[in-house]
Amino acid sequence: MKILISNDDGYQAPGLMALYEALKDVADVEVIAPEQNNSAKSNALTLHSPLYVYRANNGFRYVNGTPADCVHIALSGLLDYRPDLVVSGINNGANMGDDTIYSGTVGAAMEGYLFGIPAIAFSQVERDWHHLDSATRKVRELVESMHQQQLIGHAPFLLNVNIPNLPFEQIGSTKLCRLGRRHAAEKVIQQINPRGETMYWIGAAGPVKDDADGTDFHATAQGHVALTPLKVDLTDHDNLRYWAQSVSRLSAAQQPATP
Repeated sequence: MKILISNDDGYQAPGLMALYEALKDVADVEVIAPEQNNSAKSNALTLHSPLYVYRANNGFRYVNGTPADCVHIALSGLLDYRPDLVVSGINNGANMGDDTIYSGTVGAAMEGYLFGIPAIAFSQVERDWHHLDSATRKVRELVESMHQQQLIGHAPFLLNVNIPNLPFEQIGSTKLCRLGRRHAAEKVIQQINPRGETMYWIGAAGPVKDDADGTDFHATAQGHVALTPLKVDLTDHDNLRYWAQSVSRLSAAQQPATP
């Protein structure tokens, strides 16, 4: 099994290093990650400036770009083989509910999925890396089990996995979940810089709005690992009929009057 690892916290992040250590004995592992922290970069690609690839002393390669850049250039020319699995993380903090839209961790995994490769994004629920060793054991367990069940290397999938920051023995089973929802983000923070100019900082993520049973928020709050299958299709299938009627009315209203 060949695994490509990336993340959004940067190539020196403890979560990335721990992920590599957890998987290096079960697969041929390649690390290609961003040079700097790229949290909340989602699927962004760098199109208007060149990208450079460097080699760190530990053998990791890092890129002056986004998480999606790293996976994209790896799969479109940098690597001379096709990985069986793309793994992103372990992220420093949760990627649940609306977080997945913004997440660079999910963005890196999604880039692998767009290339037709199975991909998993891993995150710890709380920040600061405590009980990271427990999270990496869970990651290894899941990847090994999926490999044994021949789920890797065949049809592509995109999974988002969030792991509670708990001692290994206290982490519950893996639960299949849907994404929860957050309230709107907190108010933007305004400050004055030394030149008297107003600067703005994006506010904190909003509090949880939907953490009902079955959501990723609920599962992790109960100490379980939350596993959510994701898809790229953003079409609002439930409301296609409504919009078909609406578009029909709009089209009729836009027809030129008969002379």
